[in-house]
Amino acid sequence: MSEPGFLTATRDSYDTISDAYAEWAADELAVKPVERSVLACFAELAAGQGPMADVGCGTGRVTAHLTGLGADVFGIDLSPGMLAAARKRHPELRFVEGSMTALDLPDESLGSALAWYSVIHVPDAQLPDVFAEFHRVLKPGGHFLLGFQIGEEPARLTEALGHTFDLTFHRRTPEAVAELLRDAGFEERMRVVKQREDEGPFPEKTPQGFLIFRKALADR
Repeated sequence: MSEPGFLTATRDSYDTISDAYAEWAADELAVKPVERSVLACFAELAAGQGPMADVGCGTGRVTAHLTGLGADVFGIDLSPGMLAAARKRHPELRFVEGSMTALDLPDESLGSALAWYSVIHVPDAQLPDVFAEFHRVLKPGGHFLLGFQIGEEPARLTEALGHTFDLTFHRRTPEAVAELLRDAGFEERMRVVKQREDEGPFPEKTPQGFLIFRKALADR
């Protein structure tokens, strides 16, 4: 069976820009206090719950940051190029190839998981299945963090960092994402909206959304 076209396009695009992206994004978290505070909150909520998966980990910068906060975290990504960059920059950490559409993990094997700007490449029609897959691999009570761009319409990017490629960014409202997560069996714990920033080395065209949900406990 052939894979969905959005997976092929996403993999090929990130393979193309992996080295340039790793260099460009290396210091991003250092200048983003809101993002660091969200990750710190998530790491504390997830402490002691078991292994954490950074799904769509890219170059591993968030994986490494969470490790520094004490998380037992490993990375999963679709792109071999991005994984090679992650392993080069963080050889002490574990990174594996995989897709959030079909995680190669047993049921209820994770204590927590995050998709930090990675479900943004998943079309609306496939998003419920992706959230169901996260729900499957999380233990009851396990926490799930999402970071995404807020908006109503998708955006397409075909050139950046000196390369041409084809990436679609699906922008969504926190309300819409939260409803899908509740439908998948998650409970909301925290919601943060960061307004767009036009200044600094990493300007943003849209507000940013951060949601922390928890898989409902089995006895509820």
